[in-house]
Amino acid sequence: MLIGYARVSTEEQNLALQQDTLKQAGCSRIFTDHISGTKEMRPGLTEALSHLRKGDTLVVWRLDRLGRSLHHLIETVKDLQEKGVGFKSLTEAIDTTTSGGKLVFHIFGALAEFERELIRERTKAGLTAARSRGRTGGRRKALTYKQVQHLKQLAADPDNSVTEICKTFGISRMTFYRYLQAEQTNADSNS
Repeated sequence: MLIGYARVSTEEQNLALQQDTLKQAGCSRIFTDHISGTKEMRPGLTEALSHLRKGDTLVVWRLDRLGRSLHHLIETVKDLQEKGVGFKSLTEAIDTTTSGGKLVFHIFGALAEFERELIRERTKAGLTAARSRGRTGGRRKALTYKQVQHLKQLAADPDNSVTEICKTFGISRMTFYRYLQAEQTNADSNS
């Protein structure tokens, strides 16, 4: 059985073109969504996937109607294949129930993996280059060394409240206690 899925991003857009094309392709049932493709929860897609049985084929007008990203698209089609369900994209002429369609989809998968590896390599290279220039990752410290020393002096005076000290440095109570605890830990480890 061919099950169709159609999606448009906004209420102003019309599903008619996709629905007509899916009907002409022989879809006996068509599920729809009026929602952005970036949204994880798509009720129409969830319902379509729940109706698919082994031997069925999920049909979409174009690849971008199904997946939020190439990675998501490949994962969705892998899940379908594991359940014995085929996938067909009409515009791109991809049909995973045929050997040619499987080949094209495996090439997409390899390209997506290649892209992820390139991103990973560029990220590592960028971090290494930043470290070589003396930059480290992570959030900047809220206070400088001198400010921490001043904070300790103020905290040692019982006339100063935690609230006043936090306002002075523009930090939260949690940050205040974290700095005091870090100083205490440093003092304990040095003794």
